Amino acid sequence: MLATKSNSYTFQKDGIWYFSRRVPADLRRHYRTGRIAYSLRTKSIRDARVRAMSDASKLDRHWHILRISSDDLPGKHLLNGAVHESEAEASIDDHSLKAAVAVYLRLKGNDRPPTFEAAVRRSCGYLIDCCGMKDLHDYVRSDATKFRDYLFAKSLNGASVSRVFGTVRAVINLALSEFGLAIVNPFSNVYFDHSVGVKKRLPIKPEDIKKVQAECYKADDEKRWLIALIADTGMRLAEGAGLLRSDFIEQDGILCVNIRPHPWRSLKTASSARVIPLVGSSKWAAQRILAQSDSSKFAFPNYNEGHRTNANSASAALNKWLKTKIGQGYTIHSLRHSMRDRLRAVECPSEVIDQIGGWLTQGVGASYGLGHNHGTLTRWLVAIVEAPNLET
Repeated sequence: MLATKSNSYTFQKDGIWYFSRRVPADLRRHYRTGRIAYSLRTKSIRDARVRAMSDASKLDRHWHILRISSDDLPGKHLLNGAVHESEAEASIDDHSLKAAVAVYLRLKGNDRPPTFEAAVRRSCGYLIDCCGMKDLHDYVRSDATKFRDYLFAKSLNGASVSRVFGTVRAVINLALSEFGLAIVNPFSNVYFDHSVGVKKRLPIKPEDIKKVQAECYKADDEKRWLIALIADTGMRLAEGAGLLRSDFIEQDGILCVNIRPHPWRSLKTASSARVIPLVGSSKWAAQRILAQSDSSKFAFPNYNEGHRTNANSASAALNKWLKTKIGQGYTIHSLRHSMRDRLRAVECPSEVIDQIGGWLTQGVGASYGLGHNHGTLTRWLVAIVEAPNLET
Protein backbone atom coordinates (compact mmCIF):
# COMPACT_ATOMS: atom_id res chain seq x y z
CA MET A 1 0.00 0.00 0.00
CA LEU A 2 3.00 2.33 0.19
CA ALA A 3 3.12 5.07 -2.45
CA THR A 4 6.38 5.64 -4.31
CA LYS A 5 6.76 9.25 -5.42
CA SER A 6 8.51 10.26 -8.64
CA ASN A 7 9.02 13.40 -10.67
CA SER A 8 7.05 14.35 -13.81
CA TYR A 9 3.74 14.60 -11.86
CA THR A 10 3.66 10.86 -11.15
CA PHE A 11 3.66 8.55 -8.18
CA GLN A 12 3.41 4.77 -7.86
CA LYS A 13 1.04 2.86 -5.64
CA ASP A 14 0.71 -0.94 -5.56
CA GLY A 15 2.70 -1.13 -8.80
CA ILE A 16 0.37 1.23 -10.71
CA TRP A 17 1.45 4.73 -11.74
CA TYR A 18 -0.77 7.73 -10.99
CA PHE A 19 -0.88 11.33 -12.20
CA SER A 20 -0.90 14.05 -9.53
CA ARG A 21 -0.76 17.82 -9.91
CA ARG A 22 -1.70 20.71 -7.65
CA VAL A 23 -4.32 23.17 -8.93
CA PRO A 24 -2.90 26.74 -9.02
CA ALA A 25 -4.32 28.97 -6.30
CA ASP A 26 -5.81 31.47 -8.76
CA LEU A 27 -7.80 28.70 -10.48
CA ARG A 28 -8.91 26.83 -7.35
CA ARG A 29 -12.45 28.22 -7.65
CA HIS A 30 -12.96 26.15 -10.81
CA TYR A 31 -12.32 22.86 -8.96
CA ARG A 32 -13.83 20.96 -6.06
CA THR A 33 -10.42 19.86 -4.83
CA GLY A 34 -6.97 21.38 -4.67
CA ARG A 35 -5.25 18.51 -6.48
CA ILE A 36 -5.91 16.54 -9.64
CA ALA A 37 -5.02 12.85 -9.27
CA TYR A 38 -5.97 9.74 -11.22
CA SER A 39 -4.60 6.40 -12.41
CA LEU A 40 -2.47 6.31 -15.56
CA ARG A 41 -3.35 2.61 -15.92
CA THR A 42 0.20 1.42 -16.47
CA LYS A 43 3.02 -0.24 -14.57
CA SER A 44 5.65 1.09 -16.97
CA ILE A 45 7.50 4.13 -15.66
CA ARG A 46 8.38 5.22 -19.22
CA ASP A 47 4.74 5.07 -20.39
CA ALA A 48 3.62 6.81 -17.20
CA ARG A 49 6.01 9.72 -17.69
CA VAL A 50 5.04 10.18 -21.33
CA ARG A 51 1.31 10.17 -20.50
CA ALA A 52 1.80 12.40 -17.47
CA MET A 53 3.78 15.05 -19.35
CA SER A 54 1.21 15.00 -22.17
CA ASP A 55 -1.62 15.46 -19.65
CA ALA A 56 0.35 18.20 -17.88
CA SER A 57 0.73 20.07 -21.18
CA LYS A 58 -3.01 19.80 -21.79
CA LEU A 59 -3.67 21.18 -18.31
CA ASP A 60 -1.28 24.09 -18.95
CA ARG A 61 -3.23 24.96 -22.10
CA HIS A 62 -6.58 24.66 -20.33
CA TRP A 63 -5.41 26.79 -17.41
CA HIS A 64 -4.06 29.44 -19.79
CA ILE A 65 -7.50 29.72 -21.43
CA LEU A 66 -9.18 29.92 -18.01
CA ARG A 67 -6.86 32.76 -17.02
CA ILE A 68 -7.36 34.86 -20.16
CA SER A 69 -11.13 34.31 -19.89
CA SER A 70 -11.17 35.44 -16.28
CA ASP A 71 -13.99 37.70 -15.17
CA ASP A 72 -11.37 39.71 -13.29
CA LEU A 73 -10.08 41.39 -16.44
CA PRO A 74 -10.23 45.17 -15.93
CA GLY A 75 -13.30 46.91 -17.34
CA LYS A 76 -14.43 43.65 -18.94
CA HIS A 77 -18.03 44.01 -17.76
CA LEU A 78 -18.33 47.13 -19.91
CA LEU A 79 -16.98 45.38 -22.99
CA ASN A 80 -19.01 42.14 -22.75
CA GLY A 81 -20.59 41.28 -26.04
CA ALA A 82 -18.54 43.80 -27.99
CA VAL A 83 -17.06 41.19 -30.28
CA HIS A 84 -20.49 39.72 -31.03
CA GLU A 85 -22.11 43.04 -31.85
CA SER A 86 -22.92 43.13 -35.56
CA GLU A 87 -22.98 46.14 -37.83
CA ALA A 88 -26.78 46.01 -37.88
CA GLU A 89 -26.99 46.06 -34.10
CA ALA A 90 -24.50 48.89 -33.65
CA SER A 91 -25.96 52.37 -33.82
CA ILE A 92 -24.62 54.52 -36.63
CA ASP A 93 -24.09 57.26 -34.05
CA ASP A 94 -22.36 55.02 -31.51
CA HIS A 95 -18.75 56.15 -31.44
CA SER A 96 -17.97 54.80 -27.98
CA LEU A 97 -14.88 52.84 -27.01
CA LYS A 98 -17.11 49.75 -26.79
CA ALA A 99 -18.16 50.26 -30.42
CA ALA A 100 -14.52 50.79 -31.37
CA VAL A 101 -13.55 47.48 -29.76
CA ALA A 102 -16.41 45.72 -31.58
CA VAL A 103 -15.27 47.09 -34.95
CA TYR A 104 -11.62 46.24 -34.28
CA LEU A 105 -12.34 42.65 -33.26
CA ARG A 106 -14.72 42.14 -36.18
CA LEU A 107 -12.22 43.39 -38.75
CA LYS A 108 -8.95 42.22 -37.19
CA GLY A 109 -9.94 39.23 -35.08
CA ASN A 110 -10.63 36.62 -37.76
CA ASP A 111 -8.50 33.48 -37.39
CA ARG A 112 -6.61 34.99 -34.48
CA PRO A 113 -5.86 33.07 -31.26
CA PRO A 114 -7.91 33.68 -28.07
CA THR A 115 -5.00 35.69 -26.70
CA PHE A 116 -5.58 38.35 -29.37
CA GLU A 117 -9.10 39.17 -28.16
CA ALA A 118 -7.98 38.90 -24.54
CA ALA A 119 -5.19 41.45 -25.13
CA VAL A 120 -7.62 43.90 -26.77
CA ARG A 121 -10.15 43.54 -23.96
CA ARG A 122 -7.49 43.80 -21.28
CA SER A 123 -5.86 46.92 -22.72
CA CYS A 124 -9.14 48.75 -23.36
CA GLY A 125 -10.40 47.56 -20.00
CA TYR A 126 -7.48 49.30 -18.33
CA LEU A 127 -8.44 52.50 -20.15
CA ILE A 128 -12.05 52.21 -18.97
CA ASP A 129 -10.96 51.65 -15.38
CA CYS A 130 -8.70 54.70 -15.55
CA CYS A 131 -10.71 57.20 -17.61
CA GLY A 132 -14.16 55.69 -17.94
CA MET A 133 -16.21 54.58 -20.95
CA LYS A 134 -16.50 57.53 -23.33
CA ASP A 135 -17.18 58.39 -26.93
CA LEU A 136 -13.93 58.59 -28.86
CA HIS A 137 -14.19 62.35 -29.37
CA ASP A 138 -14.43 62.82 -25.60
CA TYR A 139 -11.01 61.33 -24.86
CA VAL A 140 -8.39 64.09 -24.62
CA ARG A 141 -4.63 64.35 -24.19
CA SER A 142 -4.88 64.59 -20.43
CA ASP A 143 -6.65 61.19 -20.46
CA ALA A 144 -3.67 59.72 -22.31
CA THR A 145 -1.10 61.03 -19.84
CA LYS A 146 -3.31 60.01 -16.93
CA PHE A 147 -3.58 56.53 -18.48
CA ARG A 148 0.21 56.31 -18.81
CA ASP A 149 0.71 57.19 -15.14
CA TYR A 150 -2.07 54.77 -14.15
CA LEU A 151 -0.35 51.86 -15.90
CA PHE A 152 3.02 52.57 -14.29
CA ALA A 153 1.26 52.87 -10.91
CA LYS A 154 0.01 49.30 -11.47
CA SER A 155 3.69 48.26 -11.58
CA LEU A 156 3.65 47.47 -15.30
CA ASN A 157 7.08 47.83 -16.86
CA GLY A 158 7.89 50.00 -19.86
CA ALA A 159 7.54 47.15 -22.35
CA SER A 160 4.08 46.23 -21.02
CA VAL A 161 2.93 49.86 -21.06
CA SER A 162 4.13 50.10 -24.65
CA ARG A 163 2.08 47.04 -25.63
CA VAL A 164 -1.06 48.34 -23.90
CA PHE A 165 -0.72 51.76 -25.52
CA GLY A 166 -0.06 50.13 -28.88
CA THR A 167 -3.27 48.12 -28.64
CA VAL A 168 -5.41 51.06 -27.51
CA ARG A 169 -3.92 53.26 -30.20
CA ALA A 170 -4.59 50.65 -32.90
CA VAL A 171 -8.21 50.15 -31.78
CA ILE A 172 -8.93 53.88 -31.81
CA ASN A 173 -7.10 54.54 -35.10
CA LEU A 174 -9.10 51.87 -36.92
CA ALA A 175 -12.38 53.05 -35.39
CA LEU A 176 -11.72 56.69 -36.30
CA SER A 177 -11.19 55.61 -39.90
CA GLU A 178 -14.28 53.38 -39.95
CA PHE A 179 -16.47 55.98 -38.23
CA GLY A 180 -15.19 58.79 -40.46
CA LEU A 181 -14.15 60.93 -37.50
CA ALA A 182 -11.61 63.64 -38.35
CA ILE A 183 -10.00 63.88 -34.93
CA VAL A 184 -6.47 63.30 -33.69
CA ASN A 185 -5.94 60.15 -31.63
CA PRO A 186 -4.92 61.51 -28.20
CA PHE A 187 -3.12 58.25 -27.40
CA SER A 188 -0.57 58.76 -30.19
CA ASN A 189 2.96 60.03 -29.48
CA VAL A 190 2.64 59.83 -25.69
CA TYR A 191 6.08 59.89 -24.11
CA PHE A 192 7.17 57.34 -21.52
CA ASP A 193 10.39 55.60 -20.60
CA HIS A 194 10.32 52.20 -22.29
CA SER A 195 13.15 50.93 -20.08
CA VAL A 196 11.33 51.33 -16.74
CA GLY A 197 11.23 48.01 -14.90
CA VAL A 198 12.51 46.07 -17.90
CA LYS A 199 15.07 43.43 -16.99
CA LYS A 200 17.71 42.85 -19.62
CA ARG A 201 17.47 39.26 -20.80
CA LEU A 202 20.87 37.67 -20.34
CA PRO A 203 22.45 35.59 -23.09
CA ILE A 204 23.58 32.12 -22.05
CA LYS A 205 27.32 31.54 -21.81
CA PRO A 206 28.81 29.19 -24.44
CA GLU A 207 29.89 26.68 -21.79
CA ASP A 208 26.35 26.60 -20.38
CA ILE A 209 24.92 26.08 -23.86
CA LYS A 210 27.19 23.03 -24.20
CA LYS A 211 25.93 21.80 -20.84
CA VAL A 212 22.29 22.22 -21.89
CA GLN A 213 22.94 20.44 -25.18
CA ALA A 214 24.57 17.53 -23.36
CA GLU A 215 21.52 17.23 -21.12
CA CYS A 216 19.28 17.25 -24.22
CA TYR A 217 21.26 14.40 -25.79
CA LYS A 218 20.95 12.48 -22.55
CA ALA A 219 17.18 12.95 -22.11
CA ASP A 220 16.44 12.46 -25.83
CA ASP A 221 12.73 13.34 -25.74
CA GLU A 222 10.39 15.78 -27.48
CA LYS A 223 10.97 18.70 -25.12
CA ARG A 224 14.73 18.38 -25.32
CA TRP A 225 14.60 18.09 -29.13
CA LEU A 226 12.92 21.48 -29.21
CA ILE A 227 15.56 23.03 -26.95
CA ALA A 228 18.38 21.47 -28.98
CA LEU A 229 16.80 22.73 -32.20
CA ILE A 230 16.65 26.29 -30.85
CA ALA A 231 20.17 26.19 -29.37
CA ASP A 232 22.06 26.08 -32.68
CA THR A 233 19.55 27.95 -34.87
CA GLY A 234 18.48 30.84 -32.62
CA MET A 235 14.87 30.47 -33.77
CA ARG A 236 12.02 31.72 -31.61
CA LEU A 237 10.31 29.15 -29.40
CA ALA A 238 6.96 29.52 -31.21
CA GLU A 239 8.69 29.15 -34.58
CA GLY A 240 10.10 25.80 -33.50
CA ALA A 241 7.04 24.52 -31.65
CA GLY A 242 4.80 25.05 -34.68
CA LEU A 243 6.97 23.23 -37.22
CA LEU A 244 5.77 20.39 -39.40
CA ARG A 245 7.94 17.34 -39.98
CA SER A 246 7.87 18.34 -43.65
CA ASP A 247 9.44 21.70 -42.74
CA PHE A 248 12.74 19.84 -42.43
CA ILE A 249 14.11 19.83 -45.95
CA GLU A 250 17.32 19.13 -47.82
CA GLN A 251 18.75 21.87 -50.01
CA ASP A 252 22.06 21.60 -51.85
CA GLY A 253 22.77 18.46 -49.86
CA ILE A 254 22.32 20.32 -46.54
CA LEU A 255 19.60 19.46 -44.00
CA CYS A 256 17.68 22.68 -43.31
CA VAL A 257 14.57 23.90 -41.53
CA ASN A 258 12.06 25.97 -43.47
CA ILE A 259 10.49 28.48 -41.08
CA ARG A 260 7.26 29.64 -42.71
CA PRO A 261 3.84 30.82 -41.52
CA HIS A 262 1.16 28.23 -40.80
CA PRO A 263 -2.55 28.63 -39.92
CA TRP A 264 -1.81 27.34 -36.41
CA ARG A 265 1.31 29.49 -35.92
CA SER A 266 2.00 32.83 -37.52
CA LEU A 267 5.40 34.51 -37.73
CA LYS A 268 6.34 37.73 -35.95
CA THR A 269 7.46 39.64 -39.06
CA ALA A 270 7.82 39.08 -42.80
CA SER A 271 11.59 38.73 -42.34
CA SER A 272 10.98 35.85 -39.92
CA ALA A 273 10.30 33.52 -42.87
CA ARG A 274 13.65 31.93 -43.67
CA VAL A 275 15.54 28.69 -44.29
CA ILE A 276 18.26 27.83 -41.76
CA PRO A 277 20.91 25.14 -42.32
CA LEU A 278 21.08 22.70 -39.42
CA VAL A 279 24.33 21.96 -37.60
CA GLY A 280 25.30 20.72 -34.16
CA SER A 281 22.45 20.06 -31.75
CA SER A 282 19.85 21.44 -34.16
CA LYS A 283 20.79 18.84 -36.78
CA TRP A 284 20.68 16.11 -34.15
CA ALA A 285 17.21 17.24 -33.05
CA ALA A 286 15.89 17.24 -36.62
CA GLN A 287 17.25 13.75 -37.23
CA ARG A 288 15.66 12.45 -34.03
CA ILE A 289 12.30 14.00 -34.99
CA LEU A 290 12.38 12.52 -38.50
CA ALA A 291 13.40 9.11 -37.13
CA GLN A 292 10.17 8.79 -35.13
CA SER A 293 7.44 6.57 -36.57
CA ASP A 294 4.84 9.13 -35.52
CA SER A 295 1.54 9.49 -37.34
CA SER A 296 1.39 13.21 -36.49
CA LYS A 297 2.36 15.71 -39.17
CA PHE A 298 3.77 17.99 -36.47
CA ALA A 299 7.38 17.96 -35.36
CA PHE A 300 6.19 18.61 -31.79
CA PRO A 301 2.67 17.11 -31.53
CA ASN A 302 2.33 17.75 -27.78
CA TYR A 303 2.23 21.49 -28.47
CA ASN A 304 -0.15 21.26 -31.43
CA GLU A 305 -3.19 19.40 -30.19
CA GLY A 306 -5.63 22.28 -30.73
CA HIS A 307 -6.22 24.86 -33.43
CA ARG A 308 -3.16 26.89 -32.39
CA THR A 309 0.39 26.04 -31.39
CA ASN A 310 0.59 26.32 -27.62
CA ALA A 311 3.87 28.18 -27.28
CA ASN A 312 2.93 29.39 -23.78
CA SER A 313 2.75 25.82 -22.51
CA ALA A 314 6.08 25.02 -24.14
CA SER A 315 7.67 28.14 -22.66
CA ALA A 316 6.53 27.36 -19.12
CA ALA A 317 7.73 23.76 -19.19
CA LEU A 318 11.05 24.37 -20.94
CA ASN A 319 11.97 27.45 -18.88
CA LYS A 320 11.35 25.49 -15.69
CA TRP A 321 13.64 22.70 -16.88
CA LEU A 322 16.33 25.13 -18.08
CA LYS A 323 16.54 26.81 -14.67
CA THR A 324 17.32 23.45 -13.05
CA LYS A 325 20.33 23.07 -15.35
CA ILE A 326 21.96 26.52 -15.48
CA GLY A 327 20.23 28.53 -12.76
CA GLN A 328 17.84 31.46 -12.53
CA GLY A 329 17.87 34.46 -14.84
CA TYR A 330 17.75 32.54 -18.10
CA THR A 331 14.88 31.53 -20.39
CA ILE A 332 14.64 29.60 -23.64
CA HIS A 333 14.57 32.96 -25.44
CA SER A 334 18.04 33.61 -23.99
CA LEU A 335 19.31 31.05 -26.51
CA ARG A 336 18.19 33.41 -29.27
CA HIS A 337 20.09 36.31 -27.70
CA SER A 338 23.11 34.03 -27.33
CA MET A 339 23.04 33.11 -31.01
CA ARG A 340 23.62 36.72 -31.99
CA ASP A 341 26.55 37.02 -29.55
CA ARG A 342 28.06 33.70 -30.70
CA LEU A 343 27.95 34.80 -34.34
CA ARG A 344 29.49 38.17 -33.47
CA ALA A 345 32.28 36.38 -31.62
CA VAL A 346 33.39 34.58 -34.79
CA GLU A 347 33.18 37.90 -36.70
CA CYS A 348 30.17 36.87 -38.75
CA PRO A 349 28.89 39.72 -40.99
CA SER A 350 25.81 41.46 -39.60
CA GLU A 351 23.76 40.71 -42.73
CA VAL A 352 24.38 36.99 -42.27
CA ILE A 353 23.45 37.23 -38.58
CA ASP A 354 20.18 38.96 -39.48
CA GLN A 355 19.36 36.35 -42.12
CA ILE A 356 19.96 33.44 -39.74
CA GLY A 357 17.89 34.98 -36.95
CA GLY A 358 15.16 36.48 -39.10
CA TRP A 359 15.97 39.95 -37.83
CA LEU A 360 15.12 42.92 -40.03
CA THR A 361 18.24 44.37 -41.66
CA GLN A 362 18.22 48.15 -41.88
CA GLY A 363 19.04 50.05 -45.07
CA VAL A 364 17.61 50.38 -48.57
CA GLY A 365 19.87 47.73 -50.09
CA ALA A 366 18.91 45.10 -47.51
CA SER A 367 15.74 44.21 -49.43
CA TYR A 368 17.61 43.64 -52.72
CA GLY A 369 18.61 40.18 -53.94
CA LEU A 370 17.93 36.73 -52.51
CA GLY A 371 20.28 36.88 -49.55
CA HIS A 372 23.21 34.61 -48.71
CA ASN A 373 23.18 31.01 -49.94
CA HIS A 374 22.95 27.99 -47.66
CA GLY A 375 26.65 27.24 -47.98
CA THR A 376 27.56 30.65 -46.57
CA LEU A 377 25.09 30.34 -43.70
CA THR A 378 26.33 26.83 -42.92
CA ARG A 379 29.95 27.97 -42.80
CA TRP A 380 29.21 30.56 -40.10
CA LEU A 381 26.96 28.22 -38.10
CA VAL A 382 29.65 25.53 -38.16
CA ALA A 383 32.12 28.17 -36.94
CA ILE A 384 30.17 28.80 -33.74
CA VAL A 385 29.66 25.08 -33.10
CA GLU A 386 33.38 24.43 -33.47
CA ALA A 387 34.38 27.38 -31.26
CA PRO A 388 33.45 26.16 -27.75
CA ASN A 389 33.58 28.62 -24.86
CA LEU A 390 34.60 31.48 -27.13
CA GLU A 391 34.54 34.75 -25.22
CA THR A 392 31.86 37.18 -26.45
